[in-house]
Amino acid sequence: MRKFIVLLFILTALFFNAQVKWMSFSEAMTQQKIQPKKIIIDFYTDWCKPCKTMDVRTYGNPFIAAYINEHFYAVKFEADGNEQLNYLGKQFGNTKSEDKKSRKSLNDFTMFMNVSSIPSTVFLDEKSYPITNLNGYLSAKELEVYLNMIATNDYKKIKTKADWEAYTKKLQSKIKE
Repeated sequence: MRKFIVLLFILTALFFNAQVKWMSFSEAMTQQKIQPKKIIIDFYTDWCKPCKTMDVRTYGNPFIAAYINEHFYAVKFEADGNEQLNYLGKQFGNTKSEDKKSRKSLNDFTMFMNVSSIPSTVFLDEKSYPITNLNGYLSAKELEVYLNMIATNDYKKIKTKADWEAYTKKLQSKIKE
């Protein structure tokens, strides 16, 4: 019985700690000045069903959440929201009115980061410069490859399709689906 209670406690702790520690973009930029880390930005909207699925299945994965929390500052950014921010000396906000389909227009920052579909994931380096933009839904296993590649700076070594294929073949996934 005692072992069962200890096991239950450990599983509960893992479950509740398996959440990405999201922050605003400005909070991440402030933290980055104190302790440089790469930034991962999840561009989402309230009306996006794949975004909600990605929140649960991808970012809710205990391994993914722990890895992001250790190696990145994690930002949730509402792609069609009205957040005002300053990035690389430029001011961004949602300067356009609602479009004809009754959905809000995209925030200028969303467009500046070349987000062409929702959800999208953007990575910034320790100096806040863009590394890459991944448009569309990513499973936990798909995101794991990019997290590892970017956190370890291996992305700087990958120049060709053959390099990418060798890298992904060599990587042993820690995610069980």
